[in-house]
Amino acid sequence: MADLKARAEAVVPKFKLLKVLNQDQAGRRIALHGTIDDAPAVMVVERATIPSSETYLAALPSSLARIRNLGANDIYAWSMARTGSVEDEVKPAAAAAATEEDNGHENGVDFFADLKINLIYPCTEAHVKKYSKQGVRFVTETPEIYRDHIRPFMQLKREQGRLNWVYNIIEGRTEVEDVIFRTKLGEAGDEGFLLLPDLNWDRKTLEALHLLALVERRDIWSLRDLKKKHIPWLQHIKAKVVGATTETYPTIEENQLKLYVHYQPTYYHFHIHIVHVALEAGATQAVGKAVGLDSIIETLKVMGGDDEVGMDALSMSYTLGEASELWTDVYEPLLKTSPGTASE
Repeated sequence: MADLKARAEAVVPKFKLLKVLNQDQAGRRIALHGTIDDAPAVMVVERATIPSSETYLAALPSSLARIRNLGANDIYAWSMARTGSVEDEVKPAAAAAATEEDNGHENGVDFFADLKINLIYPCTEAHVKKYSKQGVRFVTETPEIYRDHIRPFMQLKREQGRLNWVYNIIEGRTEVEDVIFRTKLGEAGDEGFLLLPDLNWDRKTLEALHLLALVERRDIWSLRDLKKKHIPWLQHIKAKVVGATTETYPTIEENQLKLYVHYQPTYYHFHIHIVHVALEAGATQAVGKAVGLDSIIETLKVMGGDDEVGMDALSMSYTLGEASELWTDVYEPLLKTSPGTASE
């Protein structure tokens, strides 16, 4: 057994690449075709789990060989980074340098990132709770709970200035260089919007494409504000968002895009997520979080009543972390007084 393991370890460095077969899991796994000692071989390489050793993690930030910032807004910043030492960096080959592929040459070396870093600085206690390991609950928000508890909660968060960073982007004060597309500010009326990369996208792997469309109008906080009268607006916004995306990335076709919104959203200003269909569905696309834009439009179409009837008349179910303010401030107290309101 020991000899077999030793042999398996010894042949890996002998692998000679012929071609890339496939890349999936948002670029985190790649299948390669090549040879070892002139015999055909397939090698599948994927990112390993990040070690939980405190010694390793304490040394990680200061041990990065290089960091490249992708964007920053207010207290949020996101970057690509590579581990190892500067001495280990790959010098660009003349042939590779002549291609159109941009690996981010810096100081005569190729920048091949193996980590993506999102930084919140300075952070709040709410951020600490959001990213801490916690229990999860599945709750049902009735129209009455929305009216009496959730809507006032949304209002409070908006009044606390938590949307300032969103308005800074919309008004062109920050992240100007990150905006992929925008209608001319103030001239498109209710149909004004802009497109920018989601902070979780590396801005390079098209099959992991994840964009955000921020609408200019401020009267729609979440999908709960959408009514039958908004159907034409939603259809127009969808067409314009899809058109802007495919125009920006010509290799992507319309039927390779999924559009959805979150409920509950992270912030209470209406925005639409645009992702490539090949992006593997994680928590951001999960049941109990993501609601398809087409599903919202079709739901509004079949609802009875006049144009003022809308999504606030439905019960909505979604997941919540036990450390979230919605759980501690709304649902946990409700559960104690009205058992059955929330369930795991």
